[in-house]
Amino acid sequence: MAEPLIDEELDVTGECAAAGGAGGGEVGEVTAGSCGVATACGDYDGDLNCLMANATRGHRVLLASLLGEIDLYPGQERVMGALWDNGPQSQNALAKIVGIDVSTMTKTLQRLERSGFVSRRPDMANRRISIVDVTPKGHALRPEVDRVLTEMHRRMTQGLTAEQTEELLTLLSVVRDNLCPEMRVVEGTESHPIGVAHAG
Repeated sequence: MAEPLIDEELDVTGECAAAGGAGGGEVGEVTAGSCGVATACGDYDGDLNCLMANATRGHRVLLASLLGEIDLYPGQERVMGALWDNGPQSQNALAKIVGIDVSTMTKTLQRLERSGFVSRRPDMANRRISIVDVTPKGHALRPEVDRVLTEMHRRMTQGLTAEQTEELLTLLSVVRDNLCPEMRVVEGTESHPIGVAHAG
């Protein structure tokens, strides 16, 4: 079984696409107050920045633990999902689908290939291009990934009503849309200065 570590680069560059993680070693179920020293914000414990940071860290630790049980690192499930949904893809196309740079995708695919979940072959039309496909072992992993994501959803929404969960999804979508343009500016993919409101 893989250590529940995190595919750091995939997580960082693809943060707005989905959550990934940070941390390592064996981790257990995440509960209130078990997210480590980052939970201590002093006078800012109720501050939105502190709450968001701690919720994100808790999500990352738990996701790493659950995915580690099926020999995946956080972020790799997004790559597998893109292949399951879209079929064989070039590395460049797959990187665009997932929302990460090609060099990061290359490293991630190397790990997945070593685990036997994907295979790469030259494109017959252009042998400089690699086509990535899911192996039988990778296809067999899909129900396990679905199980992990279902369990993540259950733990994240524990104690919330269905209505509250829907409201949470709506509010987090707004927060994501507010933050992702700023992240793209930092990464140099947009020319707008940070702090300037974006239309739309």
